[in-house]
Amino acid sequence: MRQECKCHGMSGSCTVRTCWMRLPTFRAVGDVLKDRFDGASRVIYGNKGSNRASRVELHHLEPENPAHKPPSPHDLVYFEKSPNFCTYSGKMGTAGTAGRFCNSSSPGLDGCELLCCGRGYRTRTQRVTERCNCTFHWCCHVSCLNCTNTQVLHECL
Repeated sequence: MRQECKCHGMSGSCTVRTCWMRLPTFRAVGDVLKDRFDGASRVIYGNKGSNRASRVELHHLEPENPAHKPPSPHDLVYFEKSPNFCTYSGKMGTAGTAGRFCNSSSPGLDGCELLCCGRGYRTRTQRVTERCNCTFHWCCHVSCLNCTNTQVLHECL
């Protein structure tokens, strides 16, 4: 949160100043969370000290990899690895990506390389008939032509 203020007074003078706390924009919050997500580290519960230590000192978070620095209070951490969303797992409730349609020219999340998890994809063409060039006739009648297009579909293996 950040403080914003506004001045009130005659001819722009600041005789009275009103201040309030304002949330940052949704984009700013999202950017901060994304940065923390990208830098998140896996941690385990540590048990340093004797059994006589207080509960606060008994359990603390340690990085899974001892070469990494311990997390700060502002770091994002996780205990369990995410399931493999690429393959079907009834136990974990993941459907996998086999059979999903992808965009072969996109480098983004919908791109075939990422969405198909490197397994490849098959390409097929399909003829699709749709209604087109529709016109409305007064009152209450619409007439359309049928247009046939060829679509190229990419499907994850």
